[in-house]
Amino acid sequence: MNRLDHAEIVENIRERVIESVSQNMYLYGVSPSIGRLYGTLFFNGAPMTLDDMKEELKMSKTSMSTSVRTLTELNMVERVWKKGVRKDLYEAQEDWYQIFTDFFSNQWRKVTSLNAKAVRQSLKELNDLMKNQDLIESEKQLIQTDIDKYQYILNYYEWLNRLFDFLESDELFELIKKKANDDQ
Repeated sequence: MNRLDHAEIVENIRERVIESVSQNMYLYGVSPSIGRLYGTLFFNGAPMTLDDMKEELKMSKTSMSTSVRTLTELNMVERVWKKGVRKDLYEAQEDWYQIFTDFFSNQWRKVTSLNAKAVRQSLKELNDLMKNQDLIESEKQLIQTDIDKYQYILNYYEWLNRLFDFLESDELFELIKKKANDDQ
């Protein structure tokens, strides 16, 4: 086998992994094409311009721009600066552990925040209703039962936020160590 054959074999193996990664990117709420872009940037080894990406993936520059913006918002890609290069350069974040914890925490924080807002509003309304002098005892019990449940839910959301804080800290990686390449 000559050197070109070896390089082609490596490229084919790499493409298989990139395709696998791209198919699983739905977990991050993105399309396989955005996943292919991330995989391409990850394996490229050097920052790429939108033109480089467009050429490599045979996609439109508009599509590349949108995809890069999405990956940047997910903290999976970052814009980098290189002396003498006038075009924007982008490279993949390579710490998959941090990408996962950032994404997981951010997504769950959004959901938790929306839910907690609805629960707080409901709790306020129930507390206001409880002040009504015309309530009979069974209505008060019903309202108090719901108030207790809503408070339980808010306590749970507060716990989740502490969990997210933990996930975003380095403490997580002190308890559950990242596996380094030399740990194999």
